[in-house]
Amino acid sequence: MKNIYKIGMTMALSASVLAGCGGGSGTQGADGGSAEKVQLTVWHNWTGQDAKAIAMRQILDDFQASHPNIELEVEGLPTDGLKTRLRTVAAADEMPDLFVMWPDAMTKEFVNGGLLQPIDEFLDSKPEWKNNFIPNALDGYTVDGKIYSVPMNLAPSSFIYYNQAIFDQYGVKVPETWDELKAAIDTFNKNNVIPIALGNKANWVVQSTIFSTIADRVTGTDWLLKAVNQDGAKFTDPQFIEALKVLQDLGNAKAFQDGFNSIDENQMIQLYNQGKAAMFIDGGWALANLVKTAPQEVLDKTHITILPPIEGGKGDPQSTSGVVGTGMGVSKKLEGARKDAAMELLYALAGPEGQKATLDSSTLVSYNIELDESKAHPLFVELNNLMKETKISPVYDSKLSSAAVEVINNGLQELLMGGNPETIAQKIQDAQAGAIGK
Repeated sequence: MKNIYKIGMTMALSASVLAGCGGGSGTQGADGGSAEKVQLTVWHNWTGQDAKAIAMRQILDDFQASHPNIELEVEGLPTDGLKTRLRTVAAADEMPDLFVMWPDAMTKEFVNGGLLQPIDEFLDSKPEWKNNFIPNALDGYTVDGKIYSVPMNLAPSSFIYYNQAIFDQYGVKVPETWDELKAAIDTFNKNNVIPIALGNKANWVVQSTIFSTIADRVTGTDWLLKAVNQDGAKFTDPQFIEALKVLQDLGNAKAFQDGFNSIDENQMIQLYNQGKAAMFIDGGWALANLVKTAPQEVLDKTHITILPPIEGGKGDPQSTSGVVGTGMGVSKKLEGARKDAAMELLYALAGPEGQKATLDSSTLVSYNIELDESKAHPLFVELNNLMKETKISPVYDSKLSSAAVEVINNGLQELLMGGNPETIAQKIQDAQAGAIGK
């Protein structure tokens, strides 16, 4: 959905997240004085009706209301659509002025393509902001010592959301081992309950929310980083083949409902909300949607855990895949008043007040800010506390090249439909090696 906010007559400043947010030399001052009029294009993925999306769109609205000299041309796209669109315009060097982007692989590709400008100077001007991120939060946006964005959230990508009432009804234990997970799947199938609802129509879902954690459980993180760099490990190695087989075994055990490749994440959660599924596996971002859409009797019985360890695996069992969260990229073409305006909007979205708005919308952040548990939903308190004792391991689509991400996403769909693990592994290996020239 595309919204274009037009410059209107000077408006009264709203009591928004922008209070105390200083502007650059070419932007509207707090006194409402005249300033050079500029236009910025902004692309985001806050298209849903979950609390996080609503909060971020409100920040954009408030910013426009308090900055009549800045015209925002805002376009919202679903996550998978935004990623595809960004890579398309990147190839043509036609990036929007400010846009949601992902850390690690995407950031590096855009920097290497000469599409981004660093934000170090602006970040250094606000040390109380820069120094309050959690350890290593800026690493995924740092290339050759320069920082190109900051995370606006924390995005662990793999949790089991489960309905305790269904587990109790059939005498099933919440799985703490892989054998217990397989036993739970078997019991639910015998009682015509979907063990794990899955919506993999956007083919990144299995890779991001299930396989990245399974693979880390089996291979360990060090192996993945070596394989990504093609330095001492390859995706045809036995341990990666084994990880693929673990996922395929889940499919063969009918862990997921029929037709999982033809429904999306929202439809997946609907199956859970309707009481047809005992579990679904999704990122921390799903909580805001669940809280908004689930019937109270389902929500009251919902709890969260992580995938159990896999016997003989080399990964940390108290970890889950993820990234520090999306950031806002700033086009390298911006300068002068337009650059100042973009930095000010970046601060509104990702600064302390933006981080608080995100946390208050039941979304984890990569920023040191205390959750007011008295005001938060109990399920979010549970998630927030779980993350205090859970490490983040890499999600595959944040580390692999764009070419290899597409291959692994398609390959995992094929794998769950009976594809050959060795053949799929070879395709991933060839794509990653080709992308980095090895």
